[in-house]
Amino acid sequence: MSLSVALQVAQSALAARQTESSVIARNITGAQEPGFSKKSVQLSTMYTSSGQAGGLRVNGVARMADSALYASLLTSTSVGTSQQAKLDGITRMAETIGDTELETSPAALLGELQKTLQNYASDPNNSVMAQDTLQSAKNMAASLRSSSDLVQEVRANADSDMATSVREISSLLGELENLNSTIVKGTQNGADVTDALDDRDQVLLALSEEIGIKTMDRANGDIVVYTDSGVTLFETSAREVSFAPTTTYSPGTVGSAVIVDGVPVTGPGAIMPISSGRLHGLAELRDDTAVTYQSQLDEIARGVIEAFGESNGDAGLFTWSGAPAIPPGATHSVGLAADIIVNPNADPDQGGSLDRIRDGFSVAYNPAGDAGFSARLQELVGAFDTSRTFAGSVELDPDASLNSFAGSSVSWLENGRKTLTKNVEIQSVIVGRTAENLSNTTGVNIDEELTLLLEVERAYAAASRLITAVDTMLEELMMATR
Repeated sequence: MSLSVALQVAQSALAARQTESSVIARNITGAQEPGFSKKSVQLSTMYTSSGQAGGLRVNGVARMADSALYASLLTSTSVGTSQQAKLDGITRMAETIGDTELETSPAALLGELQKTLQNYASDPNNSVMAQDTLQSAKNMAASLRSSSDLVQEVRANADSDMATSVREISSLLGELENLNSTIVKGTQNGADVTDALDDRDQVLLALSEEIGIKTMDRANGDIVVYTDSGVTLFETSAREVSFAPTTTYSPGTVGSAVIVDGVPVTGPGAIMPISSGRLHGLAELRDDTAVTYQSQLDEIARGVIEAFGESNGDAGLFTWSGAPAIPPGATHSVGLAADIIVNPNADPDQGGSLDRIRDGFSVAYNPAGDAGFSARLQELVGAFDTSRTFAGSVELDPDASLNSFAGSSVSWLENGRKTLTKNVEIQSVIVGRTAENLSNTTGVNIDEELTLLLEVERAYAAASRLITAVDTMLEELMMATR
C-alpha cells in the first residue's frame, strides 16, 4: 500500500468515526424522547482505480424501524380510543341509573310507584296515600324526562367532540404534508431525513387516535394514508375532512356525517364507514348507543302511559302532548320520555283532584263515589306485571311486562358499560405492550450506545496513529532526499 493510499484510508476513517460519534451523541440525547428511533451510520469501502481498498465512505444515516410492529400500534391505538370514547359516553348515561341503593333510575321509581299504589289500594280513602302515589308518579315522569335530557346532552357533547376531532385531524394532515414533502425532497437529495421520519411516525400515531388509518409506502420515502375503510386521507397533499356540528339535540335529531375527500364516513348514510378511532367511537355513541337508550326510555314512557290508560283508549294518570289518546302500541314514539307528564287533573296544585287516581279521568270507574272503592287501583297495580308488546327495534325483548322491560333497560346499559370497561382495559394492555416491543426493537439502549462509542474512540485513535505513522514516514523520506 502506498503512503498516499494509507493517508487516504486514515483520513476517511477519521471522517467516518466523527460522523459515527455525532450520530451516537444524537441517539443518547434523544433516548428519552417519545418516538425517537435509533440511528446508525451506513458505511461502505472505497476503492482506488487500481482496485485497492482506499478507505471508508459514509453513505448516509439510517434508523431502526419495524413496520409490522408500528402498523400494529396504529391499529391497536385506534381501537382503544374508539372504545374509550364510547365508554365515556355510556358511563355518563349510566348516571340515569345512579346508585342502585338510592333508587333513582326509572326502573327503581317504577317499582316505588307500584308500591305506593299497593298501599293506596289497601286504604283507598286515605288522602295521604293518594298524595304519596301522586308524588311517586311525578318522580317517575321527572326521572324519564331528566334521563332523556341527559341522553341528548351526551349526544350533543359527542357531536361537539367530533368537531374537535375533525379539526385535530385536519391539523395533523397539514403537519403530515409538510413532513412528507421534507422527507421526499431530502431522500432525493441524499440528506439525512431520519428525524423527519420519526416526526412523521408520531404524527401518524396521533392521527390514529382520532381515526383508524392504513398507510402505504412509496418511492423516496413518500407515503399514502387511507382511512381504515379505504378513503384517501393523504396522497402528496392532505384531503379535506369536513363536519357540520349540530349544537342542539332533541330526540329524533340526526347529526351530520363526517366527510373525508367527499365521502361520508360516519352516520347511517356513510358510504365507507370508518371502524376505529376516537371519531368512530363518538359517532357510534351519538348515532347508535345513545339513540338506542333514548328509544328504550321512550318505550318505558309509552308503557307507563299505556298501563295507566283508561278503558276508552284515553290517557289516565300519565299523559303526553298527543293526549287524550294513548301513544300507538308496538311502535316507537320518538321523544316520548321527554314528553311524559302527570295528568294535571289529578294534581290539587293544578286544580285537580287526587280522587281521579282512584275513580278515573275520562272513564267513571266509581260512579257511586264509594270512598272504599279499590278495584281501579288494584287494576293499576296489576298492570305493572302484565305482559305487553314493546317496539322490537330497541335491542330488548319486545314481549315483556313493564317492570321487566324497565329492568332489562338498566341491565342493557350496565352490561354495555362493563363490557366496554373490560375491553378498554384489555386494549390498553395491548397498546402498552406493542409500544414497549416497538421501543425495545427500534429505540435507543444507552448502555449499547456507550459501548459503541468506546469502540468508535478506539477506531478513531487507530486512524490517528496511522496518520502519525504516515507523517513520520513522509518526514523520513523527505530527509533522505535532502
